[in-house]
Amino acid sequence: MSERAHSPGSNASDGDRGESTPLAELEAARERLERAERVIDDHAGRDVENATEAVEGASDAYRTATDLLDTYVDRATGTGRENFKAYVQLEGQFAALVDGLPDDLEGRDAFEDALDAIDKRRLSESDFERAHAALEPASQYAELIDDRERAREALAEARTEASKRFREIDDEIDDRERLLELSTVDLDAPVDRLREPIERYNEAISEAFGEYRLEASAREVFALLERSRWYPFVAFERPPEDLREYVRESSDGEYTIPELLEYADYSRSKLSHYVEDADVLKRRVATQRTFLDGIDAEPLTVEWPPAEAAILRRATREIRPFAARVGDEETVAALRTVRQLTYDPDYDRLQTAAQAVVKLTPEERDRLADGRIEDELEALRTERRQLGAALEVDDPI
Repeated sequence: MSERAHSPGSNASDGDRGESTPLAELEAARERLERAERVIDDHAGRDVENATEAVEGASDAYRTATDLLDTYVDRATGTGRENFKAYVQLEGQFAALVDGLPDDLEGRDAFEDALDAIDKRRLSESDFERAHAALEPASQYAELIDDRERAREALAEARTEASKRFREIDDEIDDRERLLELSTVDLDAPVDRLREPIERYNEAISEAFGEYRLEASAREVFALLERSRWYPFVAFERPPEDLREYVRESSDGEYTIPELLEYADYSRSKLSHYVEDADVLKRRVATQRTFLDGIDAEPLTVEWPPAEAAILRRATREIRPFAARVGDEETVAALRTVRQLTYDPDYDRLQTAAQAVVKLTPEERDRLADGRIEDELEALRTERRQLGAALEVDDPI
């Protein structure tokens, strides 16, 4: 890779990712867990058959032993019958704990010393303190297990972040590949041959739709919106059910949308002279002002830059009956001119150039020119391979 290459997944707006990456974090977390497991093996004793099981048992024993001491410190001190009974229970349970530990377990003496501290017919609080002190060396087992659990949690978190990064890389690779495809485009192509007819049509349909809103009843407009559900390229939003029902069934549906919106601002007493039911209009229209205000020509316009020829051809075919309903023959003729563009032998070249002009920022053009995009793509592919291999090393913890 050349010296101009960025770190994997970087771009000019992201800045440096820093030395710590998801891959580095994952490898460090795995090493941390392996280190914790090695320490457990080292502390189990040379002759212990199952080191991990032995240390886990010792950890459980330490926790149980300290719990026993804390539980019985008040009940087993003193000279009464109940105190002696509690002492016997404590000694029995503690002795069973010690007997259950492997003979060759390192640090086993701590449990035996703690048992010796309470091996009396009569206990005081100081005996419990000595037993706690004797147990202290055995706390290493609990600490070892805690360290291992923290390492497991860190590995699980690192795997999650690495998996997330692995998914993100695909999008970044797609982005670099798209930019490389655009790098071959003739950015000086005469894209106005497409832009001007599309702008003329968009202006015509926008003006026509504005007049249509002022003249057509709300019921007629809603019927137009309902019809669009069968045309994927005419993406009008369907009215809410309660509003659709009101416009369809009430005589108020004969008013235009601007008139209904104006009436929604009237007082109820004034409304009674214009509408069938003032309360219903308030509930149905005033609460849906945002939707009604948003009904415009946008779903009937042609986007810029335009889509591929086959898609634009299909879109204009679906838009045509709506344009004819909303606009005049000149509007339909303008749409027809846009459709005819898709049969131009130069359409693909001009469409691709239009896409590139819109999508390529000056900064991206610079990165393409000096080779940084190629380097970033190579780095991303390398990072993806490395992350994929690292994630396959073990199962999630």
